[in-house]
Amino acid sequence: MEYKALRKNASADQADTKILETLRSLPLAALSDSMHRNIGTTGLSPYHRPGKETMAGTAVTARSRGGDNLTYLRALEFCRPGDVLVVDAGGDLNNAVVGGILSFYAARIGLSGVVIDGAIRDVAEIRERDFPVYARGVTHRGPYKDGPGEINVPISVGGMVVNPGDILVGDQDGLLAIPPQGAEQIIEKARAVLVAEEKTMAAMREGRWDRSFIDALEARCNN
Repeated sequence: MEYKALRKNASADQADTKILETLRSLPLAALSDSMHRNIGTTGLSPYHRPGKETMAGTAVTARSRGGDNLTYLRALEFCRPGDVLVVDAGGDLNNAVVGGILSFYAARIGLSGVVIDGAIRDVAEIRERDFPVYARGVTHRGPYKDGPGEINVPISVGGMVVNPGDILVGDQDGLLAIPPQGAEQIIEKARAVLVAEEKTMAAMREGRWDRSFIDALEARCNN
């Protein structure tokens, strides 16, 4: 069998556009509360200028050697407008996988965002743009282009498993991967969370917030 530097698989079907539009209007915290608060990335940060909309798009996944962006370059060809390119670079911070130019190109071809579990560079440039870029850290040291890598395989970024075709959602609080088959249910739960939060805020404003639930929580802890 011939050894190839990159293993490539077709991209999954894109998520329904109406679901993506709805997710862009919901804060990540409400979605997270609807997924038991134990799913999502840790250790990855947003480096772009904050926007009003939540990032939402179908995940095109890639796994690369730390500090190498051959896989990223090829994976761009598997992305369609609205997709989010998600790269598992092993959390390596020695060399940047992308910088200002390659993130600009991702925005130019219509991606919804880029997620790198690894390093990026040209942060001052990226911070001036609205295009979502998430990464584990920063270094001025540029990437290698040697491989190996895989495209559209299950990966892990920031401790979160992402499968090709998952819906990647992100705002300034972090990132979530939502299976497309469960998205409508999660949206309904998130909307209910927001309604409950608004009722709590109204009670606080009017001086009638019932804090008796704290007694029950404390009693549970003392058992």
